[in-house]
Amino acid sequence: MLRKSIFFLASFATMAFSNAQTFVQVYQDRANQISQSNINTYLQEFEAIGVKRTGTTQNTNAFNWLKNKYLSLGYTTADFYEHSWTSSGLSSKNLIVTKTGTVYPNKFVIICGHFDSINGPGTNDNGSGTSIILETARILKNVPTEYSIKFIHFSGEEQGLLGSSRYVSQVVNGTIPKMDIKLVINLDQVGGLASKANTKLYHDKDQSSPTSNNAAAATAVQELANCTLLYSPLSVEYDNAENTDYVPFQQNGEIITGYFEYEGGYNNPYVHTANDLYANMDPVYVFNIGKAAIGAVQHFAVASKTSLDADDTVSKSSGFVDFYPNPASKVLNLKIDNNIKTFKVEITDVSGKHILNSENQSQIDITGLKPGVYFARVISADQQSTKKIIVQ
Repeated sequence: MLRKSIFFLASFATMAFSNAQTFVQVYQDRANQISQSNINTYLQEFEAIGVKRTGTTQNTNAFNWLKNKYLSLGYTTADFYEHSWTSSGLSSKNLIVTKTGTVYPNKFVIICGHFDSINGPGTNDNGSGTSIILETARILKNVPTEYSIKFIHFSGEEQGLLGSSRYVSQVVNGTIPKMDIKLVINLDQVGGLASKANTKLYHDKDQSSPTSNNAAAATAVQELANCTLLYSPLSVEYDNAENTDYVPFQQNGEIITGYFEYEGGYNNPYVHTANDLYANMDPVYVFNIGKAAIGAVQHFAVASKTSLDADDTVSKSSGFVDFYPNPASKVLNLKIDNNIKTFKVEITDVSGKHILNSENQSQIDITGLKPGVYFARVISADQQSTKKIIVQ
């Protein structure tokens, strides 16, 4: 991130969990597909490329690394746009990968972040955001969405938002008619600190000029935060928009929001130094923010609510089981199709950790569970169903 300070003059406020979206189980199922192993690998490979200052060989190597990652995920060069730009004596490229929507192919949800770094490898700033964008692209590749999604990796952020500024002026405004953008979600410095608990996440509010889009932006950040509460184990805080790659979009009248780490945040001692390293950040925090981001992109792009995605290999159904009462306190009862005699129930917490298992039992003792939100997955020979349950 170019500068870690609040640059919009507005009061800091905490918003209530209002305008709540409906929990969508299949959105959670996809968010749970995020891989900690993949996150760790992305971060370590990103770090190994070195200092990615714009205009250097390492910056070009990082760009090519990103292209190869998308090719390995099954995207093709037909999905790519390599936006070359020159500014302030520097030349580089932004990588744009587009997944076409089924209903509104010419209206875009953008999820973006920069891949350049300064003074160090930038594993947190911004290998963290880069890794989440890659995992989001992997998981949603074969999921139909009503709106198109653009996965954008900008260069030149650390030198003054050069890549994103040129993209907005040359591509967004150079499209005839002007590119129709539903929302821009930016991820920048979301790696946390290895020494902290990292249980909270900042959600960025736009309260700057022009003010014509502020009301819509306020709704967007609230919905973004709601998705964090619904699909990740993280709690929500708010900050004012940062001096990062959504700013040129905001100044262009677009609706913007994004994520920023809570622990460390503005006082992270490693950012923009040679010590912005994997060892000094929290990869599990990146994993948890990834869950929030995958849930949010599905919400804003209106992803398919059927669990039978193109890459599913197991038949799934949500209608053959139910749990009651819900919320529950001592006993959870399972209602299941009478034809199913053999089944297993797996209960996990919101982080995906297994809490308890049972087999062929229609009544489950939950007195040992702490109050909170859990997920109960029922598995039979050829069907699966996951339900969200609340323990009081």
